[in-house]
Amino acid sequence: MSGEDKIKNAAEKAKGKAKEATGQAVGNERLTAEGKADQAKGDLKQAGEKLKDVLKD
Repeated sequence: MSGEDKIKNAAEKAKGKAKEATGQAVGNERLTAEGKADQAKGDLKQAGEKLKDVLKD
């Protein structure tokens, strides 16, 4: 996994966690759901990068 992709994926997960926490704090279900979706998207991208690394070796 390239370092740049790893950083982008981690940033996306962090953004999602912040959105989720903010949504929960203010009682906004849509923002909470968006945060969870962003985290899942970051996880999925990271898994894809890891798979590419395994297949590359």
